[in-house]
Amino acid sequence: MQNKNLRLRPVLSALTCSIATATLYAQAPTPAAPAAPASAAPAAPSPTVPAAVPPATPADTPAPAEAKAEPASRTNRVERVDVTGRNTETDERRNSSAAKIIITRQDIEQYGDSSLGDMMRRLPGVTSGGRPGRPGAPQMRGMGGGFTQILIDGQRVPPGFSIEQLSPEQVERIEILRAPTAETGARAVAGTINIILREPLRQTNNDVRVAAASERGKVVPDVSLTRNDSFGQNGTYSATLTYRTRQQLNDTDGRVTYFDTAKGRTTLDEATQARNEDRGENVFGNARVQWRLGNGELFAIQALGGHNTSDNQGVTALTEFIGPGAPYAKSAFKFDGNFDFARLNANLNKRLNETTRYEVRLGFGRFWSDTALAINQFDTANALLRRQTTDGDVRDKGWSFAGKVTHNTKSDPSHAISAGWDVEGLKRQETSVTLLNGVPQLAELGTQFDVSTLRYALYVQDEWDPAPNWSANLGLRYEQIETKSTTAGDEFKNTSRVLSPLGHLVWRFAAPRRDQIRLSLTQSYRSPSTQQLTARPNLNLSYPVPGGNLFTAPDRAGNPNLKPERANGIDLAYEHYLKSGGVMSANLFGRDIKDLIRNVTALESVSWANDPRYVSRPQNFSEARTYGLELDAKFRLNELFDDLGNLGRLSVKMNASIYNSKVAGVPGPDNRIDSQPRFTGNFGLDYRFPNSPLSVGGNISWTPSYELQQTETLRQTLSTKRIIDTYAVWNFSSATRLRLSVSNISPLDSNTTNVNFDGAIRQTTFSSTRTDVNYALRLEMRL
Repeated sequence: MQNKNLRLRPVLSALTCSIATATLYAQAPTPAAPAAPASAAPAAPSPTVPAAVPPATPADTPAPAEAKAEPASRTNRVERVDVTGRNTETDERRNSSAAKIIITRQDIEQYGDSSLGDMMRRLPGVTSGGRPGRPGAPQMRGMGGGFTQILIDGQRVPPGFSIEQLSPEQVERIEILRAPTAETGARAVAGTINIILREPLRQTNNDVRVAAASERGKVVPDVSLTRNDSFGQNGTYSATLTYRTRQQLNDTDGRVTYFDTAKGRTTLDEATQARNEDRGENVFGNARVQWRLGNGELFAIQALGGHNTSDNQGVTALTEFIGPGAPYAKSAFKFDGNFDFARLNANLNKRLNETTRYEVRLGFGRFWSDTALAINQFDTANALLRRQTTDGDVRDKGWSFAGKVTHNTKSDPSHAISAGWDVEGLKRQETSVTLLNGVPQLAELGTQFDVSTLRYALYVQDEWDPAPNWSANLGLRYEQIETKSTTAGDEFKNTSRVLSPLGHLVWRFAAPRRDQIRLSLTQSYRSPSTQQLTARPNLNLSYPVPGGNLFTAPDRAGNPNLKPERANGIDLAYEHYLKSGGVMSANLFGRDIKDLIRNVTALESVSWANDPRYVSRPQNFSEARTYGLELDAKFRLNELFDDLGNLGRLSVKMNASIYNSKVAGVPGPDNRIDSQPRFTGNFGLDYRFPNSPLSVGGNISWTPSYELQQTETLRQTLSTKRIIDTYAVWNFSSATRLRLSVSNISPLDSNTTNVNFDGAIRQTTFSSTRTDVNYALRLEMRL
């Protein structure tokens, strides 16, 4: 692998798209009527729209009091007004015609998390498949397997980018949409998480954040610099650069047993002890320049990019208690990787006339990676038995072109009709060479693999208030995805087409009550990933070719004939709004999923071996139904109880979710959606001492142990996950503060048990991974 540790490619990317005019109407200071304008619904969040939430405020600043509700009437509405104020996040949530939860910058930065993934596990209805300090991809409603759509400024995450590269201070807010809309996209069976990055401010600001984090005695730095300023009469810009290092120790104990049911005895019993140290660096930057062209008009350019390195090496000791002889006594591995991405976007938002506006977005992106993996296995005398090396590189090129036209009727400016398009192309070239004791593997398939994807989308969406206390959002979206892959001259094609009708309805109680009921009926889908579609195999090198392998140690390959997973969904929610910005809600949901994709292992005659081999491939093999109840609340005690004194300043944030699902093609019990627990919850408290610069808070998240029957032969048990976090902030001044965070207090090991039974051999695999307390000290300054 080429040494590219000193390479830092130009980091460019962008986001952009803006519905500034729609936001202006949504923020107009009309009397607060029970029927909020439908135009305030969550049109695909646009990075060019100024955030509709106030800047971060001290923890003890009371939430702005809601305006007194007026009788339901349209007579007090004005068609146009200059905006001088901003809606709170509670206003936006209430006025949206499709259910969404808004997480403000203050909440995002509160615990001083080093990465966005760690912060997201505390959000309502969001879980993470990883362990503390090593979060996996966020997923909504406990549904793994890519059912959650992740957006950045309303656009899909570019190839090679992980939200782990984002630090919380780069984010203005997070929007959680529980049901898809025509504009945000239908690839959101579980829901959508939209990350809105920070925008330029007109005032000059220089924000500096310096942090040090420690886990198991390994101290790593984290530095972030942000510059905001203006130029000319209408120009603003912002730039953020973050630098972070990683040094993590990982310890895992494992046990593998094979039980022969015909012989009634254990034929294999092995134990492993593994330790590895993962080191790395992450540099991430984003910059945005925008010009205000007029009322609700702007042009913006945004770039983002990053450079990541990884140096991971470790040793595994193997002890065999029962068996034909251990294949090795010690295994050592070393992984080196360089990962770079860059993206540049441009956005134009203009008016055609007083009632019609349009926006156009154009983006280009690149991703590069170079990796090298070496695994050496030794006997008890430390003699080399086997050496496996894999060198690979990936090159991605992508582009996108999107836009929309929005028309507000003259008779009712809150009535907004939108139509838009979204086109996206991606080409990937992947090269991989694997040697086993110097002998190339899969040489007949070549070393290069090419894949291209082209996606088209057209949509129309209508938002209006059919009656004073009602808001509606109806949309229709068509998407087509074409995937083509080439390996060793063989070409595979897959085309999927999905038409998704989507409807949302809100009924608001008459004044003075501010409660409301929501109903959403939607059709959504999940398209197979490129990896699932490509037929190139990945060998299980424990059983080298050209011989055979075991059912419990299959090769893995894709399936170019996969169809999208389609879902019919219903969401029913009740929302109760308190007097000073607090909110409580209960949400029932259900999804009926067709053509569910699961990996199925079967014995195949394959081109890469003389003997038949077991191969695990994804298949559309069944249907599934999932449903659940989600509760969330955010309030201060003095909103519920009087005469509490200073105790009334205590802020409470809590959420709880109960899930269940059934997969028709898998025998029960516990035949649920992949990774879905039965319960998950968070409970947090925040308090700022009166007449003191000190603020404190804590949160406990809990997911009890659960079992999953993943296929007819595979059953999985996952241990309880409990994470306790605390923080304390000392405000030296309005511009300087010091934050101490302690995460994963009283850590629990992360345990997983897999039982795979093919009718003859029962394979049981147990792993236990240590988790640790993480300490962080962070100085935040505005210069």
